[in-house]
Amino acid sequence: MTLQKTISFYLEDIETPIGKAVNLGLTGLVLLSSAIFVAQTYPLSDGIRPPLEAIDKGILIIFAIEYLLRLWCAENKVRFVFNLFSLIDLLAILPFLIGILNLSFMRVFRWFRILRLIRFIEGKTIFGYVTTQDSAIFTRILLTLFIIVFVYSGLIYQVEHPTNPQAFGTFLDAVYFSVATMTTVGFGDVTPRSEAGRLLTVLMILTGIALIPWQLGDLVKQLVKTANQVQTSCTTCQMALHDADAQFCKHCGTKLEAIALPVDTLER
Repeated sequence: MTLQKTISFYLEDIETPIGKAVNLGLTGLVLLSSAIFVAQTYPLSDGIRPPLEAIDKGILIIFAIEYLLRLWCAENKVRFVFNLFSLIDLLAILPFLIGILNLSFMRVFRWFRILRLIRFIEGKTIFGYVTTQDSAIFTRILLTLFIIVFVYSGLIYQVEHPTNPQAFGTFLDAVYFSVATMTTVGFGDVTPRSEAGRLLTVLMILTGIALIPWQLGDLVKQLVKTANQVQTSCTTCQMALHDADAQFCKHCGTKLEAIALPVDTLER
């Protein structure tokens, strides 16, 4: 393979040791950079803050290099630029690229770094195979909710902290407000003052109303579907669950062996 194809392969691969190391490393950097942001919302000593800022800048440089490598390796560069994941990557490095112009309001985009984790929540993951579709959906729901709460908390903190530090003093204050708002509990003890903060609050409420029932609905439908399936392992791809009347594997097409007992019967 050419250098371009080799780099492109390992940036997307999650099966080979090198591919796993690359993607696990990038995931670790996402989590580390997010942890640094959270720590910076709390009072820190003068000896701790400069090293954290240096590490954060180093991570941003790595993200910028990764974005440029993906752009260089892309066969269709226009399609790559407007791809959802590419836009998320670009938002993650915008504060670093535009920081040269000292546009401080662009710092809100740094909270979108956590959205890069979306790359790893579909089907097979860098940590291994998801054993069942139920666990895959459950994992996707938890990670999606975590990402949305994290992003909203970061945005509301960035918008409200300068003008309302008593209510939004730390990141935990922002998380408390985001969770209370998205679940439509709305205790009313913390309220945004700025117009941008109020707009974000409306978006949180709409997201909570639309997203949580939708995700839970997917889980319930999958649980009902699984109850009507049987435990029959495919000899080729090892897929375990199939419909009761299935004669061939719905994943790879291999002819199935004799149908086993239903899953709920086996559990009993």
